[in-house]
Amino acid sequence: MEDIVFAVNLYFDGLSLRKTSKALSRFVSRSHTTAIRDWIEKYKPQRLLSKSKKIAEFIVDETLIKVGSEYVWLWIAIEPETRQILAVTVSRERNMLITERFLSGLIKDYGKHPVSTDGGTWYPQGCEFLKLKHHIHSSLEKSLIERTIQYVKDRTESFDDYFPCRKQNCKLEHIKQWITVFAWHHNNNIRD
Repeated sequence: MEDIVFAVNLYFDGLSLRKTSKALSRFVSRSHTTAIRDWIEKYKPQRLLSKSKKIAEFIVDETLIKVGSEYVWLWIAIEPETRQILAVTVSRERNMLITERFLSGLIKDYGKHPVSTDGGTWYPQGCEFLKLKHHIHSSLEKSLIERTIQYVKDRTESFDDYFPCRKQNCKLEHIKQWITVFAWHHNNNIRD
């Protein structure tokens, strides 16, 4: 399983299937590009984040990050008890519609729970539309989400330094995939 995770991570870091296969050949006697492609299809990043059964609430926040030559919004939701990342995504906009889409994904995966945010005007509107209880972060919740965001942001910035986005009109899919794989690694480290 470690070989699979390593291969998927290399691929999402920007290596081609052929280069990922070559990198794995040092450790695994049989690593073919078709096997790696199958692993990537089987272990899609959105499936990597665990679906925790016990959720107290969603602590949600967003921050601006640089991807290539542009700035995008990184959205993160964590669970306060386990401190696991429940969902991550990126978007070019920050408004009520993006908030609603992000919260809808959380509801689909985990059910309805109260939402704690920093008080951005787009959050109460999105929560009201989805009929979710909304409140402003307590000092503990603010500390938890800010530390998690800074942790992800630091790693994302170094990722962008080494694997900058050079695509014209990029749809940000590879960034979403990499951040999801990173969140999966983060959650596994918390459990250990």
